[in-house]
Amino acid sequence: MKKMNLLSASFLLAAVFILASCSTSRTVERIDPSETIDLSGRWNDTDSRLVAEEMVNDALNRPWRTRFETRNNREPVIVVGLVRNRSHEHIASETFIRNIERSFINSGLIRLVVGGDARDELREERADQTEFASESSAARWAKELGADYIMQGTINSIVDSYRNRKTVTYQVNLSMTDIETNEIVWLGEKAIKKFIEN
Repeated sequence: MKKMNLLSASFLLAAVFILASCSTSRTVERIDPSETIDLSGRWNDTDSRLVAEEMVNDALNRPWRTRFETRNNREPVIVVGLVRNRSHEHIASETFIRNIERSFINSGLIRLVVGGDARDELREERADQTEFASESSAARWAKELGADYIMQGTINSIVDSYRNRKTVTYQVNLSMTDIETNEIVWLGEKAIKKFIEN
């Protein structure tokens, strides 16, 4: 009799579990990518975009740019280098770099050249064209636009927590360096602090 009761209880528990699983529904809707939504409190797309826009705007409005234009009678050429993630969580630094590049391009105040893997891919394509494309249509070597400055940086974080409450501070540091002289012409810093309560 005891065995039967145990068996019945197991069946009942399994049925409840199945019913609960079936009743769980997921809703998906399209939203505006520019809309700010914080679900986890972690670094997100809004942080990446806003920090990039603010720091690029600060960099472009400092004296180094006008000094360069006065001295050379043209806009500076910039390459965005590495932005290293040294925070406690995974951050897609490549997305942040794309946001910086977009802000630079949209400003119309500088010229931007590609760096890193994208530049290597372009050079491989040029090498392929040298071998396989007609002489008249092949892209030529030694025609790249050299950068005057490189932007580099880091993303760090500080976490402070007690029981179910936590603050996370993300600090982004960027620098602009003259590639020819190694002179740092601009240093920028932006911090975002979040309070999370579970």
